[in-house]
Amino acid sequence: MPLTPSPTEQPPAVLAVIAGMGSLPLAVAAEAKKMGYRIVGIALQPAADESLRPVADDFHRVRIGSFGGLLSLLKKLSVTEAVMAGKVPKKMLYEDKMSIVPDLKAMKLLFSLKDRADDTIMSAVVNELETRGIRVHETTTFTKNLLVPEGVLTRKNPSKEELEDITFGWKIAKNIGGMDIGQTVVVKNRAVMAVEAIEGTDEAIRRGGSLAGKNAVVIKVSKPAQDMRFDVPAVGMDTLCSLKDARASVLALEAFRCIMIERENFLGEADRAGIAVVGLAGE
Repeated sequence: MPLTPSPTEQPPAVLAVIAGMGSLPLAVAAEAKKMGYRIVGIALQPAADESLRPVADDFHRVRIGSFGGLLSLLKKLSVTEAVMAGKVPKKMLYEDKMSIVPDLKAMKLLFSLKDRADDTIMSAVVNELETRGIRVHETTTFTKNLLVPEGVLTRKNPSKEELEDITFGWKIAKNIGGMDIGQTVVVKNRAVMAVEAIEGTDEAIRRGGSLAGKNAVVIKVSKPAQDMRFDVPAVGMDTLCSLKDARASVLALEAFRCIMIERENFLGEADRAGIAVVGLAGE
């Protein structure tokens, strides 16, 4: 005879994982599940794949431009907690106009904004969700084990000249982050090879590497006023591939403010490629 739940037993809290590109959404969902959440996976199409499906208790797809559809789905599922994970490249809005058509709700939101900067758009999205009673968690709530620690993380150490490039590039990366342009710069011999903009981190690294020739130094930081509910800087195996393609020699990350996915594999591959990876805290 099946056991009946105790009258005082509470059902698990529901967490919507609103997923963009990459493996971060899966890592977030897996950690949230360990914390006792029931996971509703929502893959933003066409950016996200279906990697969330196996770990999610419930799985849905929503078009990136269908903001009204997303709100309706969250209401239908009685979701009161959500987290955003994974990148939705803004360049999709320009390259894939046929598949990303904003619905009426999205158009209304966009026309209400002072500009189309990433933080402006995402802050408006989060505010809309929270006015509807949906708490949007900081991504780092579910990724504390993925935050980059302080120190040299690989067998190789940066040289004196590379450390000077890091110091030079760090201030620039913070400045472009403060202007909501990007969070990554590529430097060689204290000259800027590339600044991340709408193309994203990986393409910026490749572009900078093509100009540097080899031994470029890549710096990735959080924005000075980083909202940890969205667009948290992250690196993964795709980033490592970009570093190898660019023949970069160093990757410097802001410790405790950047996420490294698949850390063991990432650092092992960096060691094999002769790339120094370092986590730096503070300014």
